[in-house]
Amino acid sequence: MTEKTSRTPDDGIANRSGPAAGRDAPVILSNQPGSFAWGVLAKRHPALIQQVRDAFPYGRRQHEALDALLDEITRGVVEPLVPSEHDHAQWADWGREYFGRPWFDAPFLWAESYFYRRLLGAIEYFGTGPWQGIDPFAPFKRAELRGAAVDEELRALDALADVPPDERARALLHASLWGNRADLGFRVTEGEAAPGDATGGLVVDDGAVLWQLLPAGASTTVAVVADNAGRELIPDLILIDHLLLHRHAERIVLHVKPRPYFVSDAMTADVVDCLRRLAEAPGEAGGIGGRLWDAMANGCLEVRAHPFFCAPLPYEGMPEDLREQFAAVSLTVLKGDLNYRRLVGDRMWDVMTPFADLTAYFPGAVAALRTLKSDVIVGLEQKTLDALERGGGAWRTSGTRALVQVRR
Repeated sequence: MTEKTSRTPDDGIANRSGPAAGRDAPVILSNQPGSFAWGVLAKRHPALIQQVRDAFPYGRRQHEALDALLDEITRGVVEPLVPSEHDHAQWADWGREYFGRPWFDAPFLWAESYFYRRLLGAIEYFGTGPWQGIDPFAPFKRAELRGAAVDEELRALDALADVPPDERARALLHASLWGNRADLGFRVTEGEAAPGDATGGLVVDDGAVLWQLLPAGASTTVAVVADNAGRELIPDLILIDHLLLHRHAERIVLHVKPRPYFVSDAMTADVVDCLRRLAEAPGEAGGIGGRLWDAMANGCLEVRAHPFFCAPLPYEGMPEDLREQFAAVSLTVLKGDLNYRRLVGDRMWDVMTPFADLTAYFPGAVAALRTLKSDVIVGLEQKTLDALERGGGAWRTSGTRALVQVRR
């Protein structure tokens, strides 16, 4: 695909094909039957449309629009937004190469993102009627947050209360990392991911480097780019509390999505729901919830929601205002699989391509905490790759392996 850069007048989000775009690594498409990307478009997205239909008492217009979307993604070609849509011009720019082609022939990252935009349009999320702003994924998120699994995880915090800070920090980092398995979109078709070992399941572990960048007593600001709500966001917030409490950071900026995206991706409302869930819990969890609530009030924890986080673009194409925000912090921590794909580029890289090479464009130190749930991965050593291949199975996509990668 030819690299190009364009700029739209409304938010300045650039349209680039990805980090190191001149290299030969192919962009991931969804047109190979049996591939992970094909399975998302052919199975996960149709199943999700049905789940959304069943979750709300939508009217005839929404049902007809959902039916039309299902027919389009399975048998038709990619259709543009109608000119009256508020973001028609931007998507017309982003999708000019893909409209009129089968969904499976568009880049996987772009097709996933556009599917969620179209799904929101079908249920009139952007309209002026009674369904405006209603999160179609809220029932799934809230059910998970109320589940017994969350109760058990919050009770486990009591056992960490008297653990030495360094040991507690490592445990909370791993909890945040493996919490990335709590992805509702992933479970639409995959079911629960098999348990991963907090140490043996790591294919790359730069945790020591991460903590070197966050020394206790430092007067620094750290950015955390969230992924999923619910059972992932709670351990992220608990880790944030630890960073603030033990002065690994003076201030945390938590970046979330500005609208519903990828089923369970976190928005501001999900942050509030998780804070309430923590604050209402007994024991150590309740104390953490109270401290975080106060941190929001006094500015030590700030939530932001930039529109770029719902764009179908890699981070190399971030607009200048977001680049400046990342450049102003000591470390940016990117959570989850989608953020990783956008960070290094959604391409079939040689797995031993250095992580630092593909993230050299990023404005400042960056860390990726990710459970493997898609094909993209870089920065592996040969011996690690050999062991993974000998073990068999879909180690790239099963959610049973994870990584912590850091570029200073």
